[in-house]
Amino acid sequence: MKYYLMTILMALALSVVFTACSTDVPVPTPPDTEQPVPPVNPDEPGGNDNPDEPDNNPNDNNPMSNNLKISIGSTSFHVTLEDNATATAFKALLPMTVNMSEMNGNEKYHYLQESLPTASSNPGTIRTGDLMLYGSSCVVLFYETFSTSYSYTRLGRVDNPSGLASALGSGSVTVTFIK
Repeated sequence: MKYYLMTILMALALSVVFTACSTDVPVPTPPDTEQPVPPVNPDEPGGNDNPDEPDNNPNDNNPMSNNLKISIGSTSFHVTLEDNATATAFKALLPMTVNMSEMNGNEKYHYLQESLPTASSNPGTIRTGDLMLYGSSCVVLFYETFSTSYSYTRLGRVDNPSGLASALGSGSVTVTFIK
Protein backbone atom coordinates (compact mmCIF):
# COMPACT_ATOMS: atom_id res chain seq x y z
CA MET A 1 0.00 0.00 0.00
CA LYS A 2 2.85 2.42 0.85
CA TYR A 3 4.45 1.75 -2.53
CA TYR A 4 1.15 2.46 -4.30
CA LEU A 5 0.65 5.78 -2.44
CA MET A 6 4.27 6.85 -3.05
CA THR A 7 3.87 6.13 -6.79
CA ILE A 8 0.69 8.20 -6.99
CA LEU A 9 2.25 11.10 -5.04
CA MET A 10 5.38 11.00 -7.25
CA ALA A 11 3.28 11.02 -10.43
CA LEU A 12 1.20 13.91 -9.10
CA ALA A 13 4.30 15.91 -8.15
CA LEU A 14 5.91 15.35 -11.56
CA SER A 15 2.75 16.40 -13.40
CA VAL A 16 2.61 19.64 -11.37
CA VAL A 17 6.29 20.36 -12.06
CA PHE A 18 5.98 19.78 -15.80
CA THR A 19 2.82 21.84 -16.21
CA ALA A 20 4.02 24.73 -14.01
CA CYS A 21 7.21 25.39 -15.94
CA SER A 22 7.12 27.91 -18.74
CA THR A 23 9.55 28.21 -21.61
CA ASP A 24 11.10 31.26 -23.16
CA VAL A 25 9.80 30.35 -26.61
CA PRO A 26 7.76 33.21 -28.08
CA VAL A 27 4.13 32.33 -28.67
CA PRO A 28 3.21 32.77 -32.34
CA THR A 29 0.88 35.66 -32.93
CA PRO A 30 -0.38 37.20 -36.12
CA PRO A 31 1.91 39.97 -37.34
CA ASP A 32 1.02 43.50 -36.32
CA THR A 33 0.76 46.19 -38.92
CA GLU A 34 4.06 47.98 -39.27
CA GLN A 35 3.84 51.73 -39.48
CA PRO A 36 6.40 54.02 -41.06
CA VAL A 37 8.22 56.46 -38.83
CA PRO A 38 7.33 60.11 -39.51
CA PRO A 39 10.11 62.13 -41.14
CA VAL A 40 12.40 64.13 -38.87
CA ASN A 41 11.80 67.86 -38.77
CA PRO A 42 15.13 69.73 -39.08
CA ASP A 43 13.79 72.44 -36.77
CA GLU A 44 13.35 69.97 -33.89
CA PRO A 45 16.16 68.87 -31.53
CA GLY A 46 18.11 65.96 -32.99
CA GLY A 47 16.74 66.70 -36.48
CA ASN A 48 19.78 68.48 -37.92
CA ASP A 49 23.46 67.84 -38.54
CA ASN A 50 24.66 69.74 -35.48
CA PRO A 51 27.01 67.36 -33.60
CA ASP A 52 26.34 69.34 -30.41
CA GLU A 53 22.70 68.15 -30.32
CA PRO A 54 22.46 65.52 -27.52
CA ASP A 55 20.36 63.03 -29.54
CA ASN A 56 22.32 63.38 -32.78
CA ASN A 57 24.37 60.33 -33.73
CA PRO A 58 26.28 60.80 -37.01
CA ASN A 59 26.04 57.05 -37.71
CA ASP A 60 22.22 56.92 -37.52
CA ASN A 61 21.67 57.94 -41.15
CA ASN A 62 24.75 56.28 -42.60
CA PRO A 63 23.62 53.14 -44.46
CA MET A 64 27.10 51.66 -44.02
CA SER A 65 27.14 52.07 -40.23
CA ASN A 66 26.45 49.15 -37.99
CA ASN A 67 24.25 51.15 -35.64
CA LEU A 68 20.58 51.83 -35.16
CA LYS A 69 18.41 53.56 -32.62
CA ILE A 70 15.48 52.14 -30.67
CA SER A 71 12.90 54.65 -29.41
CA ILE A 72 10.44 53.70 -26.68
CA GLY A 73 8.26 56.67 -25.83
CA SER A 74 10.62 59.54 -25.12
CA THR A 75 13.58 57.26 -24.33
CA SER A 76 16.14 56.21 -26.96
CA PHE A 77 18.78 53.50 -26.97
CA HIS A 78 21.62 53.02 -29.43
CA VAL A 79 22.26 49.51 -30.74
CA THR A 80 25.43 48.13 -32.30
CA LEU A 81 24.44 45.59 -34.93
CA GLU A 82 26.27 42.37 -35.68
CA ASP A 83 28.17 42.09 -38.94
CA ASN A 84 25.96 39.38 -40.44
CA ALA A 85 23.36 38.90 -43.17
CA THR A 86 20.51 38.85 -40.65
CA ALA A 87 21.37 42.27 -39.20
CA THR A 88 21.84 43.68 -42.71
CA ALA A 89 18.43 42.38 -43.82
CA PHE A 90 16.80 43.69 -40.63
CA LYS A 91 18.32 47.15 -41.08
CA ALA A 92 17.00 47.24 -44.66
CA LEU A 93 13.45 47.09 -43.20
CA LEU A 94 13.98 50.24 -41.17
CA PRO A 95 12.57 52.58 -40.13
CA MET A 96 9.65 50.72 -38.58
CA THR A 97 7.37 51.09 -35.62
CA VAL A 98 5.96 47.90 -34.14
CA ASN A 99 3.92 46.74 -31.18
CA MET A 100 6.09 44.33 -29.19
CA SER A 101 4.37 41.80 -26.92
CA GLU A 102 5.54 40.72 -23.46
CA MET A 103 6.98 37.24 -22.85
CA ASN A 104 8.12 35.67 -19.56
CA GLY A 105 8.96 38.93 -17.79
CA ASN A 106 12.29 39.15 -19.63
CA GLU A 107 11.63 39.95 -23.29
CA LYS A 108 9.50 41.78 -25.82
CA TYR A 109 8.87 40.23 -29.24
CA HIS A 110 7.35 41.01 -32.62
CA TYR A 111 6.79 38.81 -35.67
CA LEU A 112 7.90 40.42 -38.93
CA GLN A 113 5.84 40.01 -42.08
CA GLU A 114 8.80 38.50 -43.90
CA SER A 115 11.55 36.04 -43.04
CA LEU A 116 15.16 37.06 -42.58
CA PRO A 117 18.27 34.94 -43.20
CA THR A 118 19.28 32.96 -40.12
CA ALA A 119 22.40 31.49 -38.54
CA SER A 120 20.97 30.46 -35.20
CA SER A 121 22.94 29.10 -32.29
CA ASN A 122 22.44 28.69 -28.58
CA PRO A 123 24.00 31.65 -26.76
CA GLY A 124 23.73 29.87 -23.38
CA THR A 125 23.12 33.17 -21.62
CA ILE A 126 20.89 35.99 -22.81
CA ARG A 127 22.04 39.40 -21.60
CA THR A 128 20.02 42.53 -20.93
CA GLY A 129 19.98 44.52 -24.17
CA ASP A 130 20.40 41.57 -26.56
CA LEU A 131 18.48 42.02 -29.82
CA MET A 132 17.90 38.60 -31.37
CA LEU A 133 15.92 36.81 -34.05
CA TYR A 134 14.00 33.70 -32.99
CA GLY A 135 13.26 31.46 -35.96
CA SER A 136 13.31 33.50 -39.15
CA SER A 137 10.84 36.28 -38.37
CA CYS A 138 10.51 36.93 -34.62
CA VAL A 139 12.50 39.93 -33.40
CA VAL A 140 13.18 39.70 -29.67
CA LEU A 141 14.50 42.46 -27.39
CA PHE A 142 15.63 41.09 -24.03
CA TYR A 143 15.52 43.27 -20.93
CA GLU A 144 16.73 40.73 -18.34
CA THR A 145 19.76 38.42 -18.17
CA PHE A 146 19.05 34.67 -17.91
CA SER A 147 20.20 31.25 -19.13
CA THR A 148 18.52 29.69 -22.15
CA SER A 149 18.53 26.44 -24.05
CA TYR A 150 16.96 28.00 -27.16
CA SER A 151 18.71 29.09 -30.34
CA TYR A 152 18.66 32.60 -31.76
CA THR A 153 20.38 34.56 -34.50
CA ARG A 154 22.09 37.58 -33.00
CA LEU A 155 21.05 40.94 -34.50
CA GLY A 156 22.89 43.24 -32.11
CA ARG A 157 23.09 44.63 -28.62
CA VAL A 158 21.93 47.81 -26.88
CA ASP A 159 25.11 49.78 -26.14
CA ASN A 160 23.96 50.95 -22.71
CA PRO A 161 20.92 48.94 -21.55
CA SER A 162 20.58 50.89 -18.30
CA GLY A 163 16.91 51.85 -18.01
CA LEU A 164 15.79 49.48 -20.79
CA ALA A 165 13.55 47.36 -18.56
CA SER A 166 11.91 50.48 -17.13
CA ALA A 167 11.35 51.98 -20.59
CA LEU A 168 9.80 48.74 -21.90
CA GLY A 169 7.56 48.34 -18.85
CA SER A 170 5.13 45.46 -18.51
CA GLY A 171 2.77 44.31 -21.23
CA SER A 172 2.88 45.33 -24.86
CA VAL A 173 4.84 48.40 -25.93
CA THR A 174 5.33 50.42 -29.11
CA VAL A 175 8.96 50.41 -30.24
CA THR A 176 10.49 52.31 -33.15
CA PHE A 177 13.62 51.03 -34.87
CA ILE A 178 15.49 53.76 -36.80
CA LYS A 179 18.59 53.53 -39.02
